[in-house]
Amino acid sequence: MTSLPRRVKSEAKASTSEVDELPSFLNSSSESEEEEEEWEPKSKTTKRPRLQKKNEGKPKKLASPRSGVAGKKVKKVAIKKEMDVSLPIAPAEDNKVQLQKPKEENVGSKLNTLKQMPVQPKKREVSPFQGMNVKNLESDEKPSTSAPVIENQVKHEKSEEDFAFDEPPLKKMKSATSPEGKPVKSLGCNKVKEEFEMNWDIVQVLSDRTNVEPWVCANLIRLFNEENTIPFIVRYRKGLINNLEADALRDVQQTLEELRTVAKKTHTTIQKLKKEGKLSGCLFTSLLNCRTLEELDHVTTPYKTGSKGTKAQRARQLGLEPAALSLLQRPMELNLFSYIRPNTKGLANIQEVEAGVQHILADIFAKDKDTLDFIRRLCQQRYICIQSALAKVSSKNSNEKNIDKFQLYHGFSCNIKNIQHHQILAINRGENLKILTVKVNIPDGVKNEFCWWCVNERWRPKQFLKPELMKILQNSVEDAYKRLIYPLLCREFRSKLTSDAEKESVMMFGRNLRQLLLTSPVRGRTLMGVDPGYKHGCKLAIISPTSQILHTDIVYLHSGQGFREAEKIKRLLLQFSCSTVVIGNGTACRETEAYFADLIMKKYFAPLDVVYCIANEAGASIYSVSPEASKEMPDLDPNLRSAVSIARRVQDPLAELVKIDPKHIGVGMYQHDVSQTLLKATLDSVVEECVSFVGVDINICSEILLRHIAGLNATRARNIIEWREKNGPFINREQLKEVKGLGPKTFQQCAGFIRFNQDYIKTFCSNKKTQLGSHALFTKAGTQLTNKKGKKKSKPTPSASYQPNPLDQTCIHPESYSIAMRFLSLIGGNTNEIGKSDMQQKVNAVIQKEGLEGTAKRLNTTVHTLQLIIDGLTQPEGFDIRTDFDKPDFKRSIVCFEDLSVGAVLTGKVENATPFGVFVDIGVGKAGLIPVRNITEAKLSKVKKRRSLGLGPGERVEVKVLNVDIPRLRITLDLIRVL
Repeated sequence: MTSLPRRVKSEAKASTSEVDELPSFLNSSSESEEEEEEWEPKSKTTKRPRLQKKNEGKPKKLASPRSGVAGKKVKKVAIKKEMDVSLPIAPAEDNKVQLQKPKEENVGSKLNTLKQMPVQPKKREVSPFQGMNVKNLESDEKPSTSAPVIENQVKHEKSEEDFAFDEPPLKKMKSATSPEGKPVKSLGCNKVKEEFEMNWDIVQVLSDRTNVEPWVCANLIRLFNEENTIPFIVRYRKGLINNLEADALRDVQQTLEELRTVAKKTHTTIQKLKKEGKLSGCLFTSLLNCRTLEELDHVTTPYKTGSKGTKAQRARQLGLEPAALSLLQRPMELNLFSYIRPNTKGLANIQEVEAGVQHILADIFAKDKDTLDFIRRLCQQRYICIQSALAKVSSKNSNEKNIDKFQLYHGFSCNIKNIQHHQILAINRGENLKILTVKVNIPDGVKNEFCWWCVNERWRPKQFLKPELMKILQNSVEDAYKRLIYPLLCREFRSKLTSDAEKESVMMFGRNLRQLLLTSPVRGRTLMGVDPGYKHGCKLAIISPTSQILHTDIVYLHSGQGFREAEKIKRLLLQFSCSTVVIGNGTACRETEAYFADLIMKKYFAPLDVVYCIANEAGASIYSVSPEASKEMPDLDPNLRSAVSIARRVQDPLAELVKIDPKHIGVGMYQHDVSQTLLKATLDSVVEECVSFVGVDINICSEILLRHIAGLNATRARNIIEWREKNGPFINREQLKEVKGLGPKTFQQCAGFIRFNQDYIKTFCSNKKTQLGSHALFTKAGTQLTNKKGKKKSKPTPSASYQPNPLDQTCIHPESYSIAMRFLSLIGGNTNEIGKSDMQQKVNAVIQKEGLEGTAKRLNTTVHTLQLIIDGLTQPEGFDIRTDFDKPDFKRSIVCFEDLSVGAVLTGKVENATPFGVFVDIGVGKAGLIPVRNITEAKLSKVKKRRSLGLGPGERVEVKVLNVDIPRLRITLDLIRVL
């Protein structure tokens, strides 16, 4: 302690009457009834700021920003249930978002604790903590801020591109606060109301964790609170979210739920501790400072019911807390020998007294926010590694095969900043199986620097400290680090690594699922689906171009009857003019593929030019025995239903795959190692996103497909189908308002994603008009027929008309129809020209003359809104975003594993993407792996936008064989290019 002599010298000049006190929270459990005095720090220019009294001579009063205490009487106060978030945002000239500069913290004060003033509420509210001990609340510190202050700057999101949708940009539409779609950076006022208040700003913490600008986070919180769906926000509120994609929105939504879970659990814990009489002012502030469940558990563990209490609690029960506080405040007056009680355990001798004081000090240090923030910042600057090794008991309790799976992690060590997500999940799995032991290694240098800082800076005593008391202080700091802080840090590191790994794994699963769902459909073909099998035969199903089941059968190709069954297959293919065979990739797939490839090479099916492809059959068996399959194909054997499902997956992948639980589709890894709640929420959101962006024809879609549209659910989808069966086809989007359960909010969310085949609608209306007359057809929905009792058959909507609207076939939202009509008038077009070349020419003529911005200004709207309207008007009728995605890879021949040679160049299709590489089907029965290091930006297709360097299932690639490991059936590939 080199600074101690100088300290002694300087303190010798100070009189004991002028000695300052420690922060008030150290006196929270004191028995004194004296009123608290206000303190303020001296100038920052002094080497060590001392605390001086403020407003001496004035009448003493207590003023708490949280409780509104006046004198000694505590009034009812609230933990207010709306979180005041100040986000004064103004666009700067350089288009950067600027935040209001917060007040600077007195970081120069070495004892600057939680005494920072929170934002004052505009009016007082009643507190749920009424009746709390006045003394404890008066001694409570003012809550400190939760995040480092960043002045006049915000985080800018990295420029990343999304590979999911190769479609025109999705633009922002009008909002409630901007009826004409004018750009706004925040909705309404700058406050975000939260049910539970904490001592940290939820918007700022959300921004820090997701790397999304604060104003965007504030808008997203409001949009989510208003029950807007992700597809609706991404397409029609793009200006409010700074053009973020769906994956980023899901990340923000999940992080927001995590923060709200922490806040809710914190306030539940506060209520419980208050009822038990354990809630002190210091504990109350510490709880409100918690940002993670690990921190909350760290603070509340000693107070849990049934706990024997910590060493610090037992020492406090013995009355040693005044001694511990006196060591920091008035060490010259401290006499530890006065606390000795020979007949009391824990106070029998001076060693026990010193140990009790040490435990109390360690507890204070380990729960101090500034102390924990310092050690966390210190760890960010140092080399912290995670290590795993083979457990000693694993060789006895586990079989050798399981141990070999984790051979890479028997002596593994890696910096926590560099470790890969899949490595974390693998290590966690090995630890759960008791095969591996895992620990976090923090270097001794962190401990040494932390202990020096605590003794000489943060917890430096106010007066000269005797050597024996200095030894107690030093031991207390070391004890706090070793026994309390180090385990907390390890838990936090492991939890953060696991959480990030789970999120990345789930996001990878979602990206794979999206790519599979958006595989381009194969239209206009009659298909034969084959579900391969050995003993029970191969199930066949032939379906028409409109998905109707034409024929089902069973053939036994692998039991010595292959030649005889070939005749049956040929007869069926010729009978139904079917030239495309779809083979499931399950059991006996390789043998079935070789069988068909051999017949095709011999031209056995002439004059038909037959081709085949391999389809992912994951989940087909589960679906074949589900209630949905029984309802859809009631007269068909469950074994044959799977063959129908396999064929339909190629004909229309989206419509068929939505019938299956997403996690059974088989496009992810580690799905059993991640949070199942997070996995389900993400995959369901991806399905909703894909179905919505593709759109559905309301008059022909199935109930299962319809329930995945944004804003709809199973009940609403069923009501739509019932309305359609009862009243005939929908004529326009406005008629959706007549359906039971579809209120204004639901209509807003789903309307833009529902399509109408205009030719079908015009034909229907023409026939109806002939049958009923124009008066009966073109009337308002509010004048519908009634039954004999005079009750209306459906809810009336006076604004709904039976007149078809050509804009309903576009992606334009009904809330922008008026702008679209003004734009049509401007360019001299009409709705009959939607999707035709004439419309494109008229649009180009106006835009080239006035530009997008000038035209948008003339229409009193935004560029984003105008671009979306242009896209909707110029896209051809029946436009499908899936047409630009990859189609199934049809083949005529097969390649054997033994035929592969190093250096061979092949084409293949991506089967699955993982954090460590991409698996590619190259037609040899075993997928090859392209390691992630071989996937570079230069090799990727520049036509498609990508959010990451990952490839998605279904994409066709050209690869080169780098290594063939025949005994282990492993193929290593190098990516040449994306086809």
